Amino acid sequence: MTGVLIGVAIMVALAVLWLALQSLQSRQKNEALESQMNELRRDLQTMATAQAKSTGQLEAIAKGVAQRLDSFTPALQEAVKNSAQITGQLATDAQARMTEELKNARDQISQIQRQLGEVHQAGVQWSQAAQTIEGILGGAKSRGSLGEITLERLLEDSLPSGLYATQYRFSSGEAADAVIFLRDKKLMAIDSKFPLDAYRRIATEGDEARRALATAVKGHADAIAKKYIVPEEGTLDLALMFVPSESVYYELLMTADAKGQPLDAYCREKQVIAVSPNTLYAHLCVIAMGLRGMQTEENVGRLLGSLSGLEKQVDKFTEKFGILGTHLKNAAQSYGESDKLLEKTHDALQGMLAPAAAEPALENGQSQLGFTAKATAATAKKSA
Repeated sequence: MTGVLIGVAIMVALAVLWLALQSLQSRQKNEALESQMNELRRDLQTMATAQAKSTGQLEAIAKGVAQRLDSFTPALQEAVKNSAQITGQLATDAQARMTEELKNARDQISQIQRQLGEVHQAGVQWSQAAQTIEGILGGAKSRGSLGEITLERLLEDSLPSGLYATQYRFSSGEAADAVIFLRDKKLMAIDSKFPLDAYRRIATEGDEARRALATAVKGHADAIAKKYIVPEEGTLDLALMFVPSESVYYELLMTADAKGQPLDAYCREKQVIAVSPNTLYAHLCVIAMGLRGMQTEENVGRLLGSLSGLEKQVDKFTEKFGILGTHLKNAAQSYGESDKLLEKTHDALQGMLAPAAAEPALENGQSQLGFTAKATAATAKKSA
């Protein structure tokens, strides 16, 4: 009977443990689980009381199981409570972080929208200013002056003053609006062209005005290739045709001649590159970077040459320093030998000057000193 009770107690304990584990998975079942556990404890206590007279061990086991259940239940409740608190805290932190990230994203989007609005407004203002300038400039001379001034400002903003020149005159008497001085005494000519009349007529005359624009641009390209590509005077095999208006430059890129050949392709065949203010600025920045890189290369070469000369000087100094060290070593050795010899001589003199046990007569002093001098000379010669 005792074994049956023990088995029943063990089974009850296992059931209680299983119910405790189930309480971890579902907080809602916690109260029902506690009720069942209380009922089980009461049953165990009743069984232990009924069998107390027959076996005291069963009662002890029942009490132990009850105590364990009592100690396990608060821990289980605390674990469930802590789990719920941790889950709630994690959810709160995640929600707060998500809210902060959404706020930052909204701020960034608002800032980007403001910047886009500013860029759009600046573009509108620039377009209006360009249209105003094009409306004001009616004469070819005024347009030419505008192109030259714009070109000069771009050169000033992009290159050092010593790397370019304006109104550069060739031996033929032709003067380019600007030239850029490159390595090995090479030149690249830039000439400003502003075919605004033909461009203006495109809006009203259409294809006929485009043909006039193509003719004007091709004439400009031919003139630049003939006048400013002069290899015997140090120019490159190409030149730049500066178009001071972005809209005119765009129309140039989109227009073809009567044969269907694009104007920019025709210009490239003539070794003439058409550029607008933006593209010219990009070209000038690349040229400036290249020239700075070449200058850096030259400086590095000179530095390497200086370092090579310094290395030779260091080698010479090392050689002289070695010779000096040898001399100092020999001098130190000679000094040591001389010091030993001087010490021996001093000892000999001390021995000779010490008073003798029996002092000779004064008249015999001359012979005694002569003997001492001879002895000293003999000692020094032997030491040497």
